[in-house]
Amino acid sequence: MEILSSNCLLIILLCFVAGVTQIDAESRTCTNRSSPCFLKRITCPTECPTSSSTNSKAKVCYINCNSPLCQAECKNRKANCNSPGAACLDPRFIGGDGIVFYFHGKRNEHFSLVSDLNLQINARFIGLPLGILVDSHTFSLEATRAVAWDDEIDHLKFSYDGKELDIPEGHLSAWNFSENDLKVERTSNRNSVVVTLPEIAEILVNVVPITKEDDRIHNYQIPSDDCFAHLEVQFRFFGLSSKVEGVLGQTYQPDFENPVKPGVAMPVVGGEDKYRTTSLLSADCRSCLFSPAGVFDQKDTLIMDYGTLDCTGGATSGMGIVCRK
Repeated sequence: MEILSSNCLLIILLCFVAGVTQIDAESRTCTNRSSPCFLKRITCPTECPTSSSTNSKAKVCYINCNSPLCQAECKNRKANCNSPGAACLDPRFIGGDGIVFYFHGKRNEHFSLVSDLNLQINARFIGLPLGILVDSHTFSLEATRAVAWDDEIDHLKFSYDGKELDIPEGHLSAWNFSENDLKVERTSNRNSVVVTLPEIAEILVNVVPITKEDDRIHNYQIPSDDCFAHLEVQFRFFGLSSKVEGVLGQTYQPDFENPVKPGVAMPVVGGEDKYRTTSLLSADCRSCLFSPAGVFDQKDTLIMDYGTLDCTGGATSGMGIVCRK
């Protein structure tokens, strides 16, 4: 009888402890009328109950109101170079359609990666510094030069509306202009951030060096006094218009036909004359759409954010999309 009572007491105690230590899962109601999840409340799963974590390597909750599934997902907060929306290496892109391609750009020139009425994202080749125009504001980030790579040194440089930003080192250290404006948050102590443009885009950024092995394989001819710190980037978009342009943006058009030929080892896509801009923060390319007061019809947004797909798990990654390389 005493043994039975002790077991019951132990079970009650364990249930109490579990209830005390349980973390309340975050939830969000989708309020964008163009969203397939409009007015639906989505709750984070128990595996990743919150959208941030003190552990920089942990997966966090990602609620995508533009996905037809209307479900939260667990995702890493670091750029994944093998998923749609990625721009890495020299640079190697993965389009919204999941197809890998290289762009025929020129060294130290600027090109539009994404151009929509309410968003412009440019990059300089090579090194991939980013320039972002949204509303009447500008934002840039780039990797600083380093003779030798040191993980204990931060190699990121930021500016907002032409003024340099000082974002303290440390995981989850953050800066934002206002509550509903652009936000920059560190996803590790140094050299990794996520840039959030509410209801528009999320940009995951890592700074990495060119290794001797990379230099040998690709013949970058990196000098001995420069490890060539550069950006690895992954974009996630929320409701791009169907007319979106840019080296990467065009692959999110619903009727886009990728010119890449299957089986080519390094498929190169042209268009440098269409997407060249005069500076990192200009929207003056021949195919640029951006307007500082840019708005578009709510009906003219893409229903699905292809940039949230993960193609690392195989040829198919759900949602009826086939990932191709």
